[in-house]
Amino acid sequence: MFLRPEVKSKIDSLWNKFWSGGIANPLDAIGQITALIFLKLLSERDNKHILEASFLGTDYASIFADNKLANWDEFKQLDSASMLETVRDVAFPFIKSYNKGTEFNKSVSDLAFIITKPSLISEAVESIEEIFNLLEQDGEGFIDSLGDMYEYLLSEISSAGKNGQFRTPRHIIKMMTELVNPKIGEKVFDPSCGTAGFLVSAYNHMLQPYTEEGGKLGVNLTDENLWNLLENNTFFGVDSDISMIRISMMNMMLHGIENPHIKQNDTLSKNFNDADSYDVVLANPPFKGSIDADDQNENFTIASKKTELLFVDLIMRILDIGGRAGVIIPDGVLFGSSNAHKQLREHLIEKNELKAVISMPSGVFKPYAGVSTAVLVFVKGGKTDKVWFYDMTADGYSLDDKRNKIADNDIPDIIEKYRAKDTEGYKQTKKHFFINVADIKANDYDLSINRYKEITYEEVEYPPTSEILGDIEALTNEISAELGKLKLILG
Repeated sequence: MFLRPEVKSKIDSLWNKFWSGGIANPLDAIGQITALIFLKLLSERDNKHILEASFLGTDYASIFADNKLANWDEFKQLDSASMLETVRDVAFPFIKSYNKGTEFNKSVSDLAFIITKPSLISEAVESIEEIFNLLEQDGEGFIDSLGDMYEYLLSEISSAGKNGQFRTPRHIIKMMTELVNPKIGEKVFDPSCGTAGFLVSAYNHMLQPYTEEGGKLGVNLTDENLWNLLENNTFFGVDSDISMIRISMMNMMLHGIENPHIKQNDTLSKNFNDADSYDVVLANPPFKGSIDADDQNENFTIASKKTELLFVDLIMRILDIGGRAGVIIPDGVLFGSSNAHKQLREHLIEKNELKAVISMPSGVFKPYAGVSTAVLVFVKGGKTDKVWFYDMTADGYSLDDKRNKIADNDIPDIIEKYRAKDTEGYKQTKKHFFINVADIKANDYDLSINRYKEITYEEVEYPPTSEILGDIEALTNEISAELGKLKLILG
């Protein structure tokens, strides 16, 4: 879902209110906005549970039973001065005490309320309420749209000269999840989790077999042990940005995962040494940048400072044998000529089963970035006999900055053909085909689709030169005649 102009306008207005209210640092503003959004969503979820309990005749104790004024619906009705005092002294301490002992609780331990003007808190609460109402009118749940709204907030950091980040579009995340196919009982990891979009998608995918069409997600999953596994020992993530960690924690918890394991760390540094630990990795690591050599982990198998290479090397290390990965990489990783590029591709082929290289059009990440990318799907261990390539030319949205929804969409075909590619019924086409590993090795392990895509040229027949010259002469005579008539008219 892409935000409507009305929603973006409300977010812009909210930014301006924080700026004029004395909070000029965008990171500080995001911290306050994130906490307020979380309070709003906790209130919404609590109200939903109360209604469900009333309908089913079951017992449910409100999470605000001992802190009624921490409830959004309560403090939003107060005057500005009382609201400021209540949010500062009741609501924010409520967040900091929520789910004690969990990774989330640790992530908000130093969360501070820095709004000092009563007018700003009342305006912020009013703006978030209006944004929520607009998203409700779109027929989209606010929780599902949280990542899109946060992405837009982050784009404001970029325009303010900070290190901006952007989310992977939801439909691309869903496609990758379908291809990798995580199952309940497997540990899922994202080494640069951002807003936890991949982890949420994996959770939804795992519950889909237990969901009736149009029904509540996972309604038919009745095994308490499996629920406990999902909630406490399935989803793991790392990010270096504490603001990202908080929003990803809130995002996961509001989707039903009460104890996500998301920590602050740099997975490329000496402080991260996980290996052979996860069954599934889904990731869109940072495309640009390099790491300080003094802080770089010593367990990498390639000599490079480029993060786009190191992250793929990292994923190969942290997967358990037989573990599966879906990772977005910039096209340069596929054909780069440096020793590190070639060695990384050799490791992908020789030490893993590289299942697929899906080339994506450069507009997929617009308006935030125009880089050409691909999705790698591989299994740790085994060997690669052949690699499946797919040339995605459309993802269901226009490839300009507007990203309007369109009919052309290769994603359903990618999922269908990927599942069918190892069966006798699969038929190769110009868009998707296999390349034997011997041919890849012969090309310095080049994995760019253009290296192997069959290019056909259609022969065009033109009329004889004498005929073309005759047509030009006739056209010239006709123009001259018309010019003569025009001169007579004009006198």
